[in-house]
Amino acid sequence: MQRPWLINSSRRGFLRMCPPMLGAFVLATCSRRSPNQTLYAGDQTDSAQGLPPTPACDDDGLTPSLTAGPFYTPNSPERQSLLEPGITGTRMIITGQALSVSCAPIANALVDFWHANDRGEYDNNGYNLRGHQFTDNEGRYWLETIVPGIYPGRTRHFHVKVQAPNQSVLTTQLYFPEEPLNRSDRLFRPELLMSILDEDDVKQAKFNFVLDVG
Repeated sequence: MQRPWLINSSRRGFLRMCPPMLGAFVLATCSRRSPNQTLYAGDQTDSAQGLPPTPACDDDGLTPSLTAGPFYTPNSPERQSLLEPGITGTRMIITGQALSVSCAPIANALVDFWHANDRGEYDNNGYNLRGHQFTDNEGRYWLETIVPGIYPGRTRHFHVKVQAPNQSVLTTQLYFPEEPLNRSDRLFRPELLMSILDEDDVKQAKFNFVLDVG
């Protein structure tokens, strides 16, 4: 089914989200709920349950926008896992929701990620470590990828575009807490820090996007 509001109108229909291995999600409430506080319940092995709370979405305002930089490629494949043969690095799972400023979940929002490989290099000829998906009925997304490497002049980061149905596109970046280069990166914004926990050989990260849905 086509969506005329998308960055690329030829993108496919809604992607079913959240594999069972991550445990059940519960819908976030607005009673002092952080946009980047854990939303998981039921599976006590899910390390995301221990992620620290941050200010509530109705207090912290909209997710800040940032430049896409020179490495964005349109028409990325629709997928939840960016892992492919030949991709090396530390495995990472990123989860969260697209929310309005009143903390209401936004279903069917486009979430489009791209980032460098573990050597700090972007694939500008193909779609390695690039992919988009759509949030489910509770605004949730789930991404499997690797920890990006660092390249000169930047701290470690992910790029992402998020677009609610029939709304403008938010282009922004996500950052790692306690990264030494955060302080010297002119684009760094503390509001864009992910909550991260290490679980064996996998990093579990959490970030909710707060969008202006007018």
